[in-house]
Amino acid sequence: MLQGLFRHAAQQAIDIVYPPSCMVCLAATQQSAALCATCWIKMPFVERPFCERLGTPFTHDLGQGLISPEAMANPPVYGRARVVARYEEGPARQLVHRLKYGDRVELAEAMGRWMARSGADLLEDADLLVPVPLHRRRLFSRRFNQAAELARVVGEVGGVAADPLALRRIKPTRPQVGLTRAQRAENVQGVFRVDDVAKARIAGRNIVLVDDVMTSGATANAAARVLLRAGAARVDALVFARVVTTR
Repeated sequence: MLQGLFRHAAQQAIDIVYPPSCMVCLAATQQSAALCATCWIKMPFVERPFCERLGTPFTHDLGQGLISPEAMANPPVYGRARVVARYEEGPARQLVHRLKYGDRVELAEAMGRWMARSGADLLEDADLLVPVPLHRRRLFSRRFNQAAELARVVGEVGGVAADPLALRRIKPTRPQVGLTRAQRAENVQGVFRVDDVAKARIAGRNIVLVDDVMTSGATANAAARVLLRAGAARVDALVFARVVTTR
């Protein structure tokens, strides 16, 4: 409780020196870590109805508990995915890029809170949050893992412990941008590992895998596969944004 009071007081002091502004367009806002009305309207939030497996939205409400044709044709390794927003041009993409490439670590606070809301049903019986790790070379150059920062906030809001060391990325990979679905899957094959010392923390637990963006799902599938082989009872996925293809 005291930590929360100190954090609130510190934020008030910062707001006096630096007036609150929109996280996307920098327009004036009434509070920090918020969107202005214009950017809020443009934010492509994913709400029900959506596919219960992939978290991708349906264009029509066909009832609860349904899964999409894509999920039936290519069922993911993970159990369920939950998504805050579609990853498209606009506020969602800008927030992801600023967090990941712009050293805007403070954005993880608001983004993580949105994720906790979108993934509330996953967090209800989750035992552990596991962020998708970066390879040590990329972590050194970037200085922080955005997935770990998001998992920290989700854990604080949802009351679930986050373990950033449960999963390791043991091989560097080339960027997934521009690769086909098959190339993405090949690119992340064999890149994750659960060390023997971490298996006891994984075995029998319900895991929620946390990341900033999901595109084809190849990374989440590869990570989930390794966690399940390490003894996890179930692996779900929670991401801030997901690429949604329309057919």
